[in-house]
Amino acid sequence: MIDKKKVAIIGGGPGGLTLARLLLQKGIDVKVYERDFNRDVRSQGATLDLHENSGLKAIKAADLFHEFKRAYRPGAEKGRVVDKMGNILFDEHEKETTEIDFDSPNARPEIDRSDLRNLLLNSLSPDIVVWNSQFVHMTPAGAQWAIEFRNGATVLADIVIGADGGNSKVRPFVTPIQPYYAGITILQGNVGNAKMKAPRINELLQGGKIYVHNAGKYLHISAKGDSSIDFYISIKIDGARANNSGINFSDSTQMRQWFKTAFADWGGIWFELFENTDLPVLIRPQYSIPLDQTWEAKSNLTLLGDAAHIMAPSGEGVNLAMLDALELSECLTNEYFKDTQTAIAAYETVMRERAAQEAATSFEMVEWMHADDAQDRIVEFFKRTTA
Repeated sequence: MIDKKKVAIIGGGPGGLTLARLLLQKGIDVKVYERDFNRDVRSQGATLDLHENSGLKAIKAADLFHEFKRAYRPGAEKGRVVDKMGNILFDEHEKETTEIDFDSPNARPEIDRSDLRNLLLNSLSPDIVVWNSQFVHMTPAGAQWAIEFRNGATVLADIVIGADGGNSKVRPFVTPIQPYYAGITILQGNVGNAKMKAPRINELLQGGKIYVHNAGKYLHISAKGDSSIDFYISIKIDGARANNSGINFSDSTQMRQWFKTAFADWGGIWFELFENTDLPVLIRPQYSIPLDQTWEAKSNLTLLGDAAHIMAPSGEGVNLAMLDALELSECLTNEYFKDTQTAIAAYETVMRERAAQEAATSFEMVEWMHADDAQDRIVEFFKRTTA
């Protein structure tokens, strides 16, 4: 059905790269157009865990399982629930580390985002990803799309896949439905050389994660394989404040003053993060799809990952994107479907239903993670799941 068609994937994140790998395995002519200047220009954020029935399933289908097992970080999934003064309330490190059963539905191996991206990039020949290609616009050109990029290039493609994240520029060509503010804003920072700059927190992490819930604030900290620490602070605030905080988080004086005020009653250990974080600290208002979103399938255009179904963090984002890639690749190369529109419709129907369920779950998580009893609830959660 698409043997002689050119497929353009807009966006070189985990979803887009996974789709490229899977289509190339089946001999499809595919290119990935990525706005980054090169693969090293931007930090890829904290660690993530892949799940057996989604992210790991896609890795196995892409014949990259052995590479993944070499790149994942054993023990990085272990966490500590800590109170605002730095006291440990629950400690997964007390449990002996055992070899992960990758075939178990409970498998959650951790990998740094940068390592996952490199694993996927290394599986593609160098000409597949076209860097410095920021999508600007596209117009119909007969049965094809003429895609314009900020660098002045224009390319023709028979099928376009929008894998360009929550601020997708491809999404409006598929649907006018816009995501809406999910009620929380995340401040994200990174501390390099954590052993020197944040020694107490680095020791507390033990190569894993820290979870702190207090008075509507949620602090999540992750150790990374490059010796840095990633952290984010999640706060429930209204949309106007989220988009206009009045604080310049690129200015060290303003940023530190905000932290000292917002965390005045927290223990001094956390200021190792706030005093030593790289600038700027990123302000990320969180958005979500309407749970009932739908649209009519097109014959030569679709979406995957956050471009299709952005939602508040639930631990499923990358996993969903990679599962989207797997299912889309299977639909587009399945001889059962009479044409590409039928194949895309089948993919999108399942994708939207799954996304709506996960988005509903993400809203539930937002509520309890910022509730007054969140600290007690997460301790009980860990006790149940690790018993």
